[in-house]
Amino acid sequence: MEKVDESKKEFRHGDFGPKYMCRGPKLEWGLLVLKQGQTLGAHGHKQVEETFYFLSGKARMVINGVEHDAFAGTAFRIEPGESHDIIVEGAESIRTVFIKCPYLPDDKYKV
Repeated sequence: MEKVDESKKEFRHGDFGPKYMCRGPKLEWGLLVLKQGQTLGAHGHKQVEETFYFLSGKARMVINGVEHDAFAGTAFRIEPGESHDIIVEGAESIRTVFIKCPYLPDDKYKV
């Protein structure tokens, strides 16, 4: 059993970017905040499946070059080898939960 307190975790870039809640041994998950005009950055994973669940804001989820509307209540499961990016639309920041499985922290590659 592992219990975490979000208020004790930090975003990678101060008030935005990923905030890892749990890392390993079998999966990792956390929160992602991106602000107006920001992108996640196109990337993929060799063996890791990644899921995004949008909590707030509006974005474009780009998967293998195909754009999809992303907003509160939508979820996307990305297979290994599928390139993906998130592009914030509008003035509101986006908040999304991400889950990656299996836990392979060096599995990411840039597209």
